[in-house]
Amino acid sequence: QVQLVESGGGLVQAGGTLRLSCAASGRTFSSCAMGWFRQAPGKDREFVAAISASGAVTDYAASVRGRFTISRDNVKNTGFLQMNSLNPDDTAVYYCAATARSVLTRLVFWYEHWGQGTQVTVSS
Repeated sequence: QVQLVESGGGLVQAGGTLRLSCAASGRTFSSCAMGWFRQAPGKDREFVAAISASGAVTDYAASVRGRFTISRDNVKNTGFLQMNSLNPDDTAVYYCAATARSVLTRLVFWYEHWGQGTQVTVSS
């Protein structure tokens, strides 16, 4: 079982940066692929980025590629999402998720473990 806790959200002006963290508990985190998703009011939860268990493979949604960077530290059982050049369209609750499945995926239902989310608000 993996428990996830996000932090680092907040209010930032357009063009600003934030770094989200996802602290994991449980011995199996280092064997789990990890993803970041976001959900804006009235919208479905959408894929943002994913990283393989080893950290060697990453995937990004087109809307954030080149601006966001996903990473992880398996020694510290922590995942990260560095967000640069933020714009108001990035405003959402951001969730980290983990899956024991080996295939990197963008599918919400593929992930078994979820954090509670952290709010990111970008003002124009």
